[in-house]
Amino acid sequence: MTEGKKRRGPATIAAMVIATTFTLFTPANAQWLNYKTPGIPRTAAGKPDLSAPAPRTADGKPDLSGLWKIDAGGREQTSKALESLKPKPWAAAVAKKREEDLFKDSFSVLCLPPGPFAALGVGKVVQTPNLLVMLFQGTLYREIHLDGRELPKDPNPDWMGYSVGHWEGDTLVIESNGFNDRSWMDIAGHPHTEALHVTERVRRPNFGHVEIEKTFVDPEAFEGSWIIPIKLELDADTEDLEYVCNENERDHAHLIGKASDVKAFHVAPEILAKYVGSYELTIPDTKRTVGITISVEGDRLMASGLGSSAALTPTSETQFNAPFGGIKFVTNDGGEVSLILQAVEGDAKGVRKSGAPAETKK
Repeated sequence: MTEGKKRRGPATIAAMVIATTFTLFTPANAQWLNYKTPGIPRTAAGKPDLSAPAPRTADGKPDLSGLWKIDAGGREQTSKALESLKPKPWAAAVAKKREEDLFKDSFSVLCLPPGPFAALGVGKVVQTPNLLVMLFQGTLYREIHLDGRELPKDPNPDWMGYSVGHWEGDTLVIESNGFNDRSWMDIAGHPHTEALHVTERVRRPNFGHVEIEKTFVDPEAFEGSWIIPIKLELDADTEDLEYVCNENERDHAHLIGKASDVKAFHVAPEILAKYVGSYELTIPDTKRTVGITISVEGDRLMASGLGSSAALTPTSETQFNAPFGGIKFVTNDGGEVSLILQAVEGDAKGVRKSGAPAETKK
């Protein structure tokens, strides 16, 4: 479909970069750093009891309210599912062109709403009997109507789409449509059309965890159903800070040229093999951890764990470029390898986990 088809007015949602498994650096979410979340079960040591029974509303439904973050234990499962998208030839060509253009028109660079990508992230959920609201760092939101209405038959295309929900036992089923075709499916740049339909199945098995199965269907852009499992963990005893992406944005002006302008530096296979493995990094501002897995495919390094797998372009034997920032490998005198993820907001460093090398693919 053509860009902007059927639009009748400007999008009304403030632009921002969503904090997701696929967005690494976010403002510290500790405006009330020492304020304990009231009314939650705690262990004898005073920590949140994440294994306690899930709370319920007055009508007996599971209460999904809370501030949620990505559960590190489910990150690998989500990352593998992100690799399963099967774009149609025209969609693959669009993604390839966006990669060549250095992703300079991505939602994160232009500070646009992420559209269907949003629910892969984290945020605060506020649940009422007739409306569930997802808040992402104060400037982006989703509304899921629980009052029995149907999805619009001829929706005005919107950045965040339209969502309705109903309960099937203890599972909230959310149906969404009406996304404009200007948002992306993933950070790799795969497009979708206005035919995109999204189904989410959300359950809270206990107090500290939420499980989501998100199914994308767009027969005009990709084959079959694209199913992404997501696991969230309660982020207790903190709050989100407001985040305005366009405030002090500095990236776009520097994204010039093409990816093909970069002449790849050849790195010997035996050197690439030294970097293979899994790394756990601590983000400077939030003190949270993210996982990156490095593997070898052919004669290049691949990075996964931050969304779709991305090829790394070497500029030296230790320095590589990636869509999400620079990567540098450092080896100490004892042979221990560390990975440094470089970004404007600061560097994150992680030592390779012992006994966790990724498999080298031919």
